[in-house]
Amino acid sequence: MLRPIDVATGVQIFAARTPTLPPAAHTNSYALGEREVVLVEPATPYEEEQREWIGWARGLVSSGRQPIALVLTHHHPDHVGGASAFAKELGLPTWAHASTADRLPETTIERRLSDGDVIVLGGPRPQKWSVLHTPGHAPGHICLFEASSGYLIAGDMVASEGTILVETTDGDMQLYLEQLERLRRLASRSVLPAHGAPVGDPDALFERYIRHRRMREHKILRVVASSGAAGATLDQILPLAYDDAPVAAHGLARLSIAAHLVKLEREGLVTSDGERHRAS
Repeated sequence: MLRPIDVATGVQIFAARTPTLPPAAHTNSYALGEREVVLVEPATPYEEEQREWIGWARGLVSSGRQPIALVLTHHHPDHVGGASAFAKELGLPTWAHASTADRLPETTIERRLSDGDVIVLGGPRPQKWSVLHTPGHAPGHICLFEASSGYLIAGDMVASEGTILVETTDGDMQLYLEQLERLRRLASRSVLPAHGAPVGDPDALFERYIRHRRMREHKILRVVASSGAAGATLDQILPLAYDDAPVAAHGLARLSIAAHLVKLEREGLVTSDGERHRAS
């Protein structure tokens, strides 16, 4: 049986198995609020896990808490796999950013959240969760920040296990790095990611993520520059820019390189003919 974990009064984690990327195998859902509650990340598509999830949501009522909505951080399958089923079973509306709603035409989104919105949850100690639109990993990605407690619901902006994939279909490396900087400046007390355990040192976490992406970008640019006028293909860049990563990770690494190259080309540091990339 899956068991919830209390992070703090009015903040509870429920981790369920999802079809996510390794090393993660679960997605964390969060119950926020001491009386009125929003359920963030209705993630799991698996029937057995969904039964446990619904039991968890209904069990909140016995402790005097009332779910009022489901909240989606973004549209990826390991974050919305149970959204429609949970909304129907629990009779709850679903809230998400407009860009997420546009990518989920079969999911009814009753409230479209925007950057700067505040979700106020009544209770003995009311909570005020600010909505932060943080594109980069996904166009409609949002985080939630409760300034009085310092808790940050981070979705897929960071994880306490593994790294975050940013690729060119849904992602934008430049926006992703800008939003990491924005989250770092919040000076949050604890980061609650969708994958892995809570992180109690947000500054170190965000610095590590930013430093890692800058390091990888520097290696990509160095490989491209060393290729001279001939330029380098993505497959030529891959083993050199990711020489510190296992070969098993190269499939995802290839996607990240493509996202970095788009950023570098936009910044005028790289030119591309669609196949070969050259330093400007």
